Amino acid sequence: MRILFIGDIVGSPGRELVSARLADIIAQQQIDLVLANGENAAAGFGITPRLAEELFSAGIEVLTGGNHSWDRKEIFDYLPQQPRLLRPANYPDSSPGSGVYIGSARNGVRYAVLNVQGRVFMPSIDCPFRTADRLLASLPADVPLVIVDMHAEATSEKEAMGWYLDGRVSAVIGTHTHVATADEQVLPAGTAYITDVGMTGPHDGVIGMDRAGIVKKFLDGLPARFEVASGDLQMNAVLLDVDPANLGPAGRARSRSISRLRFRLD
Repeated sequence: MRILFIGDIVGSPGRELVSARLADIIAQQQIDLVLANGENAAAGFGITPRLAEELFSAGIEVLTGGNHSWDRKEIFDYLPQQPRLLRPANYPDSSPGSGVYIGSARNGVRYAVLNVQGRVFMPSIDCPFRTADRLLASLPADVPLVIVDMHAEATSEKEAMGWYLDGRVSAVIGTHTHVATADEQVLPAGTAYITDVGMTGPHDGVIGMDRAGIVKKFLDGLPARFEVASGDLQMNAVLLDVDPANLGPAGRARSRSISRLRFRLD
């Protein structure tokens, strides 16, 4: 079974790239399930209902979130109505929306996507490790495929989550930093892992934003309005090859491989 996880989609350039390329990628790579992080889809900060539906229509089955999930006020009423748009599960239970989605892939395999957020250099919220334990305990027994989006700043916290969940989930995919890392691997008990899948959008700026404004901010330290960059559009993603018939002791499908992919707007 082949799963594509697309790195953080940034602004209209990132959405344009997804709309233009995703259908061909699904066909060429024989993809059974498409996941993506969408918390930066609206001009780099947050996501709106219209943009979420646009990305679903492009072929993405589940969108995960992070610390920018709440940046657009219109998303608060939408989150409870659209279960395929996740927000980190370790925000308080009173927060709108959910951090877990259960569905069936195109090949009929049942899957779950879990979204948790780290706490190192991030907002102080509930423990992502214990939240992951709670969510895993709540999943039905007939869901062999489990993918976790660990949205976090610190490499150490992401790596710790990978090892903590090794053998209990099919993959732990890191998001948030917008810079793809070169540490993709399958851990000993069968969990695919990467510290950060990277970013989908303009790569000629600073983590997707226009470089002039970012550099000025570093130079003078004054408040600044950041705009999404526009050039060198790239989609960073990972391709997971998971065997739904090869279950570990926890009843989760083991991954065969994880590969980094990069696509451009040709």
